[in-house]
Amino acid sequence: MKLLITTFILSLLYSILLLGSESQIEVGGLVFLAFAVSVVGKKMGLMDRLAAAVREHPQFPAYASVAGVLITMVVFHNSHFALLMLATVLIYSVVCLGLNIQFGYVGIVNFAGAAFFGIGSYTAAILATYTAVPHILILVLAACVSALIGSILIYPVLRTRGHYAALVTIAFGILFRNFLEVNDSLGGPQGMKIPAMNLFGWNLSNGIEIAGYEISFYIPYLLIALVLLILSFKLTRNLERSWIGLSMDMVRTDEIAASTFGVKIAHWKIVAFTLGNLIAGMAGALYGMMTAYVAPNNFTFADSLIMVSIVILGGIGNPWGIIPAAAIVVILPEKLQFIQEYRFLLYAIVVILILLFRPDGLLPRRIREYFPGNKAGGEK
Repeated sequence: MKLLITTFILSLLYSILLLGSESQIEVGGLVFLAFAVSVVGKKMGLMDRLAAAVREHPQFPAYASVAGVLITMVVFHNSHFALLMLATVLIYSVVCLGLNIQFGYVGIVNFAGAAFFGIGSYTAAILATYTAVPHILILVLAACVSALIGSILIYPVLRTRGHYAALVTIAFGILFRNFLEVNDSLGGPQGMKIPAMNLFGWNLSNGIEIAGYEISFYIPYLLIALVLLILSFKLTRNLERSWIGLSMDMVRTDEIAASTFGVKIAHWKIVAFTLGNLIAGMAGALYGMMTAYVAPNNFTFADSLIMVSIVILGGIGNPWGIIPAAAIVVILPEKLQFIQEYRFLLYAIVVILILLFRPDGLLPRRIREYFPGNKAGGEK
């Protein structure tokens, strides 16, 4: 337990220093420090000890993650940019949890993640602008619209396999962006403004002042994103542990063998694809309301590649790896301004290095060790 607490404190301090650093030299030094510590820690066996400690206290990472976000939020209570980055990390983590259900559980590679993310944002823009639907309900409706459109796309995906199915999602993502650009009713290439989120008469984009301290307007959005992340993570983990997750694992591993044992291949692919797009649409609606603006350039194929790279970097099929991977992919390019023009080159290099030296990602998914209900139950 002491090792877990020490790791949490050091990780929290490191995250606060990285978010608060503005000098390129400081950021570069912190990145090098993280790399050096990871290498030394692996050689000294600290990583294995840490993994063993997590298995002994499986609930600690969840509570520590929530506490870390809340503490960081308090530290940067009036820093708009830092809170925006933190909220973006949480929202991208929610989207990638949906992609993880599709990619990591059932084996559908979805290169249209940004498109379904955008469907949620544009649905929120239309409903918030032209209707009187309560904004909290808009999140649910946007998720349903995204899932509905995804349920239509799943038909050609089911008719293909492997890279052909991936090409179907790529084509959909490109068509979605072109549709937005030529559709003047949706703002065309210029996009649309979205009214600020309103909860029970409270405009979340208004500044907050408590006891003389100015609080950033991003904090309410960050808290909502945290709630969505907790719910999505809980749903993903419960799905993984259930007989549904076991059926999806069979579909991903060997479709022919799974069908031989009576597993309905098409059924579980539809469930995974629809559920993943529902989660992405809800996250997109919140993101659109937080930024108060949506445009086709925010939901390109390149953005879909970033989302897929987060799933790969974190460890395909492991929800725990998505959050640190999202932090790396979202925060580092913003902090290292001199690589802004080359960030996609950086992503390509990172993916290649991961495939070469750590093909299972930062936190590989462990092999299923039990069937739920057994006395010898344990973590997956």
